[in-house]
Amino acid sequence: MDINIVCIYNGVYFTGYPFLVATGHKSCYCGFSPNRCGSILKLDLCLKTLYVFLMKMHGINKHKPWIETTYHGIVTENDDKVLLDPPLIALDKDAPLRYAGEICGFRIHGQNVPFEAVVLDKSTGEGVIRAKDKLDCELQKEHTFTIQAYDCGEGPDGANMKKSHKATVHIQVNDINEYSPVFKEKSYKATVIEGKKYDSILKVEAVDADCSFQFSQICSYEIVTPDVPFTVDKDGFIKNTEKLNYSKERMYKLTVTAYDCGKNRASEDVLVKINIKPTCKPGWQGFNKRIEYEPGTGSLALFPSMHLETCEEPITSIQANIELETNHIGKGCDRDTYSEKSLHKLCGASAGTVELLPAPSSSANWTVGLPTDNGHDSDQVFEFNGTQAIKVPDGVVSTSLKEPFTVSVWMRHGPGAREKETILCNSDKTEMNRHHYSLYVHNCHLILLLRQDPAETENYKPAEFHWKLDQVCDKEWHHYVLNVEFPSVALFVDGATFEPFLVTEDYPLHSSKIDMQLTIGACWQGGNARMSQFFRGNLAGLMIRSGKLENKKVIDCLYTCKEGLDVQLPEEVASAVKVAFNPNQSSLTVEGDDIEAFDKVMQHISYLNSRQFPTPGIRHLRVSTTVKCFNEETCILIPEAAGYVMVLQPEEPKISLSGIDHFARGAAEFESPEGVTLFPELRIVSTITREVEAETEPEATEGTVVSEEIMHNLDTCEVTALGDELDGEHETLEVDQAQVQQRGLEMTSSNLGLVLTGVNTMANYEQVLHLIRYKNWHTEALFDRKFKLFCSELNGRYISNDFKVEVSVIHTANPMDHANNAMVQPNFINPVHHASVDLSGHNLVNAHQASVVPSAATIVIVVCVSFLVFMIILGVFRIRSAHQRTMRDTEGGKENEMDWDDSALTITVNPMETEQWMQGLTIHGLKRIILTTLNKNIKATCKVKKEKSHVLYAQKSLFLSNFWHIFVYVPVNEHLSFAKIIHPPKRCGIPRS
Repeated sequence: MDINIVCIYNGVYFTGYPFLVATGHKSCYCGFSPNRCGSILKLDLCLKTLYVFLMKMHGINKHKPWIETTYHGIVTENDDKVLLDPPLIALDKDAPLRYAGEICGFRIHGQNVPFEAVVLDKSTGEGVIRAKDKLDCELQKEHTFTIQAYDCGEGPDGANMKKSHKATVHIQVNDINEYSPVFKEKSYKATVIEGKKYDSILKVEAVDADCSFQFSQICSYEIVTPDVPFTVDKDGFIKNTEKLNYSKERMYKLTVTAYDCGKNRASEDVLVKINIKPTCKPGWQGFNKRIEYEPGTGSLALFPSMHLETCEEPITSIQANIELETNHIGKGCDRDTYSEKSLHKLCGASAGTVELLPAPSSSANWTVGLPTDNGHDSDQVFEFNGTQAIKVPDGVVSTSLKEPFTVSVWMRHGPGAREKETILCNSDKTEMNRHHYSLYVHNCHLILLLRQDPAETENYKPAEFHWKLDQVCDKEWHHYVLNVEFPSVALFVDGATFEPFLVTEDYPLHSSKIDMQLTIGACWQGGNARMSQFFRGNLAGLMIRSGKLENKKVIDCLYTCKEGLDVQLPEEVASAVKVAFNPNQSSLTVEGDDIEAFDKVMQHISYLNSRQFPTPGIRHLRVSTTVKCFNEETCILIPEAAGYVMVLQPEEPKISLSGIDHFARGAAEFESPEGVTLFPELRIVSTITREVEAETEPEATEGTVVSEEIMHNLDTCEVTALGDELDGEHETLEVDQAQVQQRGLEMTSSNLGLVLTGVNTMANYEQVLHLIRYKNWHTEALFDRKFKLFCSELNGRYISNDFKVEVSVIHTANPMDHANNAMVQPNFINPVHHASVDLSGHNLVNAHQASVVPSAATIVIVVCVSFLVFMIILGVFRIRSAHQRTMRDTEGGKENEMDWDDSALTITVNPMETEQWMQGLTIHGLKRIILTTLNKNIKATCKVKKEKSHVLYAQKSLFLSNFWHIFVYVPVNEHLSFAKIIHPPKRCGIPRS
């Protein structure tokens, strides 16, 4: 029949499964139908009855026990009880039924598990885990296994038993201090030399078998023997507290014990024997502390007579480390001090490299004002003190670098503040503060920021590359090269490769038309119009090359030193000794076991400086040596040998520029397509002065000073215009670019002049300088032009003399009809015509050959007096003529013009009388005499209705166009043959030319 369980509570029928009622004292009417009720039961009994009834209907053991998933326990190795977290308790939803709701046990799974689980209360499911046997922490510190709980099933026989899931149990065995320290050796012995105090003579060492850190560590050692001059530290190192005396005691016997951190003393003390030896002074003998190196002599043996004294100790191995300290020289060692661009070219780098920190010059002046070492004797470096920065002019580097590209720089930087310190930054010039790319230092990290240009897809892209480097903050010079081929960036530091430890991403920049500003030493904030993130340190050789990566060969070449250690191994000892160098050859290690072979190798170690003009000064030298005996311990101590290499001051070359320094050319030559060659006979000679001892007189104390011509390279020659700058509209300096490139040079020009750069021979520079031409398209107002030339070597370390050239312009006057027949040349004077006449400052030069005319002071005085008399007579005549012309203009009402009455200007010159004194007069000197005197006469005879400045211009033009050829003397048969006189124009206005 259908069974329906009904409970009536407060007059309300409830059918179905049992329910819980909060008030336990109420009555519940239970029965099989709503029409008939059974006996009245208490609430709890009613519910229990209903539950039992349901269990019978649906089965007895329905649920599995439940336990935690993980347990952690601790047990001491001398105890069996395990403290668990959380406690071991199993729950079963079948409770409170007997058997089905009770926990009968726990089962442990695993191999050789030394633990068991026991049920303490079946109804609550509480249990414990305990060790079966005594545990040993030294054998196993931790145990891991799994455990399951199971109920009692449906009856006493455990039928239909159910198991819980498996839980993991981790148990750690705690240690007790059960072991005492034990020394590794049964006894120790050492040998020392009398009269020395040692930092360490030998080391005793004990161990403890306890498993824990606390009880297994040796916390202290103690010398038990009283009144001995020795002490032992916590690490077991024994040293003497006073200098030992061989005559007083030849051997000391010490008893040493040890304590662990649990205060357990060693189970057995150890005996230490220390032998005292008389003084032998082991070490390097025959070592010269000062070694002088003369530049240009090749390699120099450092230790030609040195040998190692071992005091007859049985040596098994020797290791010596030789260090040459060059950190104070230049950027870590002696290197060529050419410009960084020239060094890149010498190392084989491709064209297109841009130097951002060049030496200040007329063509690159943005580094003016930065503190430098001026490039003398060492590499030129720039100092940034946290307040200085420079802006790179527009056009030096393209605003957006073409990938791939390379950035290289020399940097010396110490631990700084926490702020960013910018080396190189390209940012918005105005309006905004966006950084397009930058290289900066932050907390000893080197960081490259590279924001991508606007793209069609706005995706995250790599933007910052971080390198954590000790070199960034060690206050030493290092060479950094960044090869960027997006999205990968390779960093080389001193030739070694480093990978970024962090790469962050960002969106590409938004498109804008804002110009960009490239800065060095800080970053320009366009929105605030100020600098920020200043750099503190030294920079040099900052270069950018766009469109191509630097190869490893070039990078190694740029870092390689020009000085270092070298060794030529003798064949008989090459196999007995090993030699190893560091990358820049400033240090080498020698290892061997044969003292004689070792000495020979040391005697062949040399210093080499391949620079023609090395940086003078001291290079400290240190030799550190370790010697081992048969017990593989250091038996004798070899003191460090210290000295220095003194690189002597090289003979400084004197670079001399010579040639024709004053000449004249016709105006047509200046205006021609070829122009005028400025340095046609230029010579570049370099000499050094040295003292040579006299061989014939050995008793003489002073030698003979001689000058020797030497050959070396140049790296710069600069031609500048003196006076006014070059006006590009009508004058220029030119040179054939093909010839320049063919000789491996580069040329830059500006309104200041022309600069040739590149490391090359003096002969090539001389050939290119011969090709420099000056052109001027408007020579009417040009009298002369002056230029200065100088050349230098090693980035300005050696500079030539200033060679100045003055070029005069010859203005040719057009033939005119003579108003006065007296001014016509006499028939007995035969005119001589030349296509062009070259006039130098003190020489008479034609286009192909210069003829020197001697001069004397007395002749010049006679000439000056003669011309002075002539000019006085001419002046008086002009004043008289001017007065008469004024009277005529007033009476006749004629137009007031500037007429020059030349009726009396008839000059007769006897060539035979003037031949001797005219030889000492130059055209340049004559021109100045006539100009000074004639200007005064023109003012007195010409009436001009113009401004004073116009008058002066008229005077100069009048003189140049009409009096330049008043006295033209031409050497014919080596003497002056005639003087040619040309009438001036009739008017004193600006002349026709």
